[in-house]
Amino acid sequence: MYQVHERMQISRQIGEIKKKLNMEVNDEKVEQDIRKSILKISKEIGMDTRFCGRLLNILLMESVRLQQNQQNGELPRQTHLGIFMKAKQLEAVGKKIIHMEVGEPDYPPPRTVKTALARAYDNRQYHYTETKGIPRLRQAIAVKVGNSITEDQVMVTLGARFAVFSAFTSLLKAGDEVISIEPAWPAYKECADFIGAKTNILKTTLEEKWDPDIKNLADMINSSTKMIAINYPNNPTGRILEDKTVRQIVSLAQDNDLYILSDEVYSDYAFNHFKSILGYNYDKSIMISSFSKGHAMTGFRVGYGVANKETIGKMAKVQATALTCVPEPMQYCALAALKVNNSSIQNKKRIKKRLDLVSNRLRNMSLPFVEPDGAMYVYPKLKKGVGNDIAVVERLLDLGVALAPGSGFGESYREFIRISACQPTYILEKGLDVLELAISLG
Repeated sequence: MYQVHERMQISRQIGEIKKKLNMEVNDEKVEQDIRKSILKISKEIGMDTRFCGRLLNILLMESVRLQQNQQNGELPRQTHLGIFMKAKQLEAVGKKIIHMEVGEPDYPPPRTVKTALARAYDNRQYHYTETKGIPRLRQAIAVKVGNSITEDQVMVTLGARFAVFSAFTSLLKAGDEVISIEPAWPAYKECADFIGAKTNILKTTLEEKWDPDIKNLADMINSSTKMIAINYPNNPTGRILEDKTVRQIVSLAQDNDLYILSDEVYSDYAFNHFKSILGYNYDKSIMISSFSKGHAMTGFRVGYGVANKETIGKMAKVQATALTCVPEPMQYCALAALKVNNSSIQNKKRIKKRLDLVSNRLRNMSLPFVEPDGAMYVYPKLKKGVGNDIAVVERLLDLGVALAPGSGFGESYREFIRISACQPTYILEKGLDVLELAISLG
């Protein structure tokens, strides 16, 4: 313990130096060099290399936490949900806010959902169900996703977030590593942090059209790596990876016996060709989705995970421990939504029209971005001189417009903002007018 204490003291000193020199806390190359050295020593003295790798990660994570606190204080990074809560507080005291910060569709679920909710009451369908979900819903989801999936490979979860959480907590241990490709939905890192797993970040750039560097991805994999988390159509960029790139990721996972967690919540909003991870026939794939976006059922909190039977069994144990099952009425509502063939298709057309509007306005403002292939968002880069993402977002909130800070999807993206297209076009126009005014004033 004395040696650990001494190491943390040194980490604080290093953190002070990085702060003075305005350096990033994380340095992947340095970490890789340390890891190689530790693994070499562990082999020489006959210790289990995987255990040593996990122990090293726990020490590295604590060092990073200390140094980040030195640079940013104890405040957590600002996310889209944080801005949403601030906006709600302002609305509570009478201020009008245009919400362009969250992926919350303004249109309702299919009318059959309303009927199913009432029918569930009349049919006394408001009891505990099997932890994995009612068989009829799991069967319907299996048919929807295709790829020869069967009912016992499907689990209904309390939103997609809990599907991610149950996968992480059932498959990863403290000190294990998961690779996340950023910018990305922050839940992957949050779930990893919760169980003490380390998140290694593969950064992508606007200049490279948000495509991941597969060589860098391969270099990041080590004996402690257990999972690669991917999110396409991407939140926040709207990017969809080419088939060749996904095949390379799958190949790396196969060669290193890794899980692939594929968050496909926005697959119903894919404007270009999209292929689910299930179509690559890799047994350690976990596909995550929900009814929140495509069927506009955010408050119903129905998500699902699809994987092999063994993985689903492990995930189900977490759900049974934490919350027993998804409320039965909500499951029947989800089943009703699946029976409406054109619901998500119409919603996709609506969002595409809105994203085209936002994109055209951003081009007129000379804000660079990659045209979204799907999802509900545009992720533009701010002009120099207007301030970082937090400053711009706070300024806009004062003006009655809520946007998401880019750094909520990765610490390296403080020059970006995320704009949600989940409002009618006339409201989006008003919000974009305010944005244009704000960035013109600097």
